[in-house]
Amino acid sequence: MPRIRLDIAYDGTHFRGWARQPGLRTVQGALEAALERVVGSAVPLTVAGRTDAGVHATGQVAHADLDDAQWERATQRRRDTCHPDAVAPLARRITGVLGQYADVAVTRTSTAPEGFDARFSANWRRYEYRIADSVTGYHPLERLRTTTVRAELDVDAMDAAAQSLIGLHDFAAYCKPRPEATTIRTLLEYDWHRDDRGFLIANVRADAFCHSMVRALVGACVGAGEGRLSPDDVVAIRDARIRTHDVKVLAARGLTLTEVGYPADDLLAARAEQTRNRRALS
Repeated sequence: MPRIRLDIAYDGTHFRGWARQPGLRTVQGALEAALERVVGSAVPLTVAGRTDAGVHATGQVAHADLDDAQWERATQRRRDTCHPDAVAPLARRITGVLGQYADVAVTRTSTAPEGFDARFSANWRRYEYRIADSVTGYHPLERLRTTTVRAELDVDAMDAAAQSLIGLHDFAAYCKPRPEATTIRTLLEYDWHRDDRGFLIANVRADAFCHSMVRALVGACVGAGEGRLSPDDVVAIRDARIRTHDVKVLAARGLTLTEVGYPADDLLAARAEQTRNRRALS
């Protein structure tokens, strides 16, 4: 069965998260319904990272396996005959079904390399979190992707706290743990800066994230920015591995999945196998 890769963007405001749920509007449900209309029958999507309700994405990745009939329909209306990948125009067709000004779009479709798995082949995921504080002020056009904090935040203190958390650790204190799931993660990058308009921007990259982990890590750094917590405090909270009211889990609206990283094509299958084995052991 041919496997296709879908690169996806969405405004998560009016979705109940990525994962399909009966009676609720979800990103997966909307995309699978649109894809079914194009290829003629149901196709399940496997995603790189399931986002929670209200979380956005500019760099989400999923894959789908098509049977011969679905592949034929996916490629039969190919307009760009010079394009080397027959499935490339599928992105435009899916987005067309979703409608003009839709809050979800497929930005690119391509034939997946051998061994590619959107979820298990991924090396890392990158998120951005946006905050408007009293320095920035409230901007109505930014309200759907930015969390407001009614204080003047010290970005240097936030960045110092963020840097202190980087590395391989048990992040149970900064997660909503799931039964029998590990909370050990490698936090590869975490930093804060103000952009040219004054908004506070977090860059967070890890091999994988636990449920609500990014929003809890952001909450810890907001505590540092308010002067309530020091870098030593946020490390002590992490190492205690117990959730505390000192760390607030900030709103989903400020969070965006911006990028998913994969190894070279010849390493995709090995990476997927390695990840599956680690998840099975955990």
